[in-house]
This record gives sequence, structure tokens and C-alpha cells, in this order.
Amino acid sequence: MKDKNRGILCIILSSCSFALMAMFLKMAGDLPSIEKSFFRNLVASVIAFVMLIRSKEKIQIQKRNLHWFILRSLFGTLGIFCNFYAVDHLMLSDASSLNKLSPFFVIVFSYLVLKEKITPTQCACVIAAFVGSLFIVKPSFATGVTPAAVIGFAGGMCAGFAYTCVRKLGLRGEKGPMIVFFFSTFSMLACVPYLIVDFHPISTQQMIFLLLTGLAAAGGQFGITAAYTYAPAREISVYDYTQIMFSAVLGFLFFGQLPDLLSFIGYCVIVAAGVIMFLYNKRRGGN
Repeated sequence: MKDKNRGILCIILSSCSFALMAMFLKMAGDLPSIEKSFFRNLVASVIAFVMLIRSKEKIQIQKRNLHWFILRSLFGTLGIFCNFYAVDHLMLSDASSLNKLSPFFVIVFSYLVLKEKITPTQCACVIAAFVGSLFIVKPSFATGVTPAAVIGFAGGMCAGFAYTCVRKLGLRGEKGPMIVFFFSTFSMLACVPYLIVDFHPISTQQMIFLLLTGLAAAGGQFGITAAYTYAPAREISVYDYTQIMFSAVLGFLFFGQLPDLLSFIGYCVIVAAGVIMFLYNKRRGGN
């Protein structure tokens, strides 16, 4: 149970960090999404590298895990690009809804790839949390399915598969800092060709917010990596939806955005799903 509780704590801290990342990203203003993505991953890569140096461990990966590192990095990078594209071309509520499909896909891919069984109670809690998120973001697809909506959906799916790879790497003995460093560096380098062709000047204020975005993203990345190495996705992924609640609080404090009644109902559903999941896992663990 200790690992499960650590996983829950890590995923909640990760959700808070990613909510801060989104806030700083919004404060950075009108810059290309890929340019923002570069700085998001630059800071995480540097922090992970420093942690690896301080640990005095060799900066290396097991050859048998290389393909999992590449899959994690490739799908994680695609997930970021798709999410940023969706934010730029859809209503924010639609883009957020599609992005929060990732925990659901983690459950699905963990079953398909890792053969981790899902009980009816765990499945019901995840579905309930997803429904709660819909109450909050209130997606509106009345205009029909657009290419941007398909890309946003693909982003949630890619992120879900990437987090499944994180779980696999943790089970195969890879450490969190190495996973974060490999992914962040891979994703950062993927942005370089675009920056060479079409770099937009950045003001001092924008640079500060971009660095804060990267710092928050690093916290979120380390948190989510640790979470899925501590515990199976079926037991903790429901807590990833707390990011929506953190975002609502930050939106009210910094942008004056006040949640409506439907949003409040969504918060209650998500909290209830999390509590039920926690009590269920505790009972199964015999503690």
C-alpha cells in the first residue's frame, strides 16, 4: 500500500504542476506552440541532467529498454504537439476535454500492453471521473468533428500510450530522472528544425514565463513518471483528473474565471471517484 499511496501523492502533485504549467503558458502570450514546447522541455531536460549528475550514476539505459524509451518519447512528443495544436484551433473547453482522455487511455493500454487487469469498480471510477471532467469543460461538438478535434483526440491517445511506456520502463528498472531526461531531450530536439525556419522573437517577460512553464512542466513530468513507476495505472490514473480542479482554482485567482454550477458538480464527481478508488484499493490491500 505504501507504493500506491506514493503513486497517488505523486500524480496529484504532477496534476498541480501541469496546471501551473498551463497558467504560465497562457501568461507567455502569443508565441508559436512549438516554440513554447521547446522551452517546456529545455528546462525539464536540464533539471533531469543535473539530477543524474548529482546521483553519480552512469548516464545510460539498458539496451533491452531502448525501444520503450523511444516509444515513450515519440508518443509523448506527438501528444504535446497535438494538444498544443488543439488549443490553438479549438475552444479551450474542447481541447481540455480531449487532453483529459489520456488517463482513460492509460487504463486501456495498460490492459493491452502490460496485461494489468481492471476490476469493474476501478473501471467505473475512471469512467465516472471522465464524466465529471465533461461537466467541467462542457465540450460542444455541435459544429461536427473537425480535423483539429481528431488531432486533439489523437493527442490524448498518444499521451496515454506514452504514460503506459513510463510504467513499463519503471517495471524494467529504469529510474525517473533518466526517463524524463531522454523524453525531454528527444522532444526538445524535435522542435529545433521549426525554430531554425521560423523563430519568433521573445521579450524578457515572455522568457520569464516560458522558463516558469518549463519549471512547472519538469515538476509535472517527474511527478507523473514517479507515479506510474510506483503503482499500476488502474489504481491511480483517476487522480490525474485533479488537474482540472487545480486549473479552476488558478483560473479564478489569476484570470477571474468563476466556475459555474455544472463545473461544481464535476468537481464533486471527480472527488467522489477518487475517494471511492482510494477506499477500494485500501480494502483490497488489506489495510
